[in-house]
Amino acid sequence: MRGEIAMGLFEEGYSCAQAVFLAFEDLHGLDRKTAARLASSFGGGMGRLREVCGAVTGMFLTAGFLCGYDDPRAKEEKAGHYARIQELARAFEAENGSIVCRELLGLSVKREAPTPQERTAEYYRKRPCKQLIGQAAEILEQYILEHPEAVRAGSEAGASACRE
Repeated sequence: MRGEIAMGLFEEGYSCAQAVFLAFEDLHGLDRKTAARLASSFGGGMGRLREVCGAVTGMFLTAGFLCGYDDPRAKEEKAGHYARIQELARAFEAENGSIVCRELLGLSVKREAPTPQERTAEYYRKRPCKQLIGQAAEILEQYILEHPEAVRAGSEAGASACRE
């Protein structure tokens, strides 16, 4: 379900990171404008630098909002959250072979011009981005289903239960 939502958001013109993060807006509770701005730097593998896939970054951003830590001295919570992020990364990588944008797209260049390509029918045909976005959202949705306490974003009970 969230995968379909995320793919639809991508087709509306949102970046890969925005599409995944916005697919969970009912859980994080941020208004769409704020959420879109927060995720806006991460499309194209971090501003078209072609590093970590924006769909993966959107997944991590959402997981951080729902389950992250906020106390810089909370070493166990930090380690637990990093383990969660690595688990999500492994799940995405298992399906796609990488979490790096340029590798997923088969690009030889590390950085591209900052201007995004026009979203045409040809663009959607030659890029796997839409499917990667759907997969990232589905992986996170499955994680949340297996850890339902994560949906209580903003509540201390939900945050602490997510760290278990």
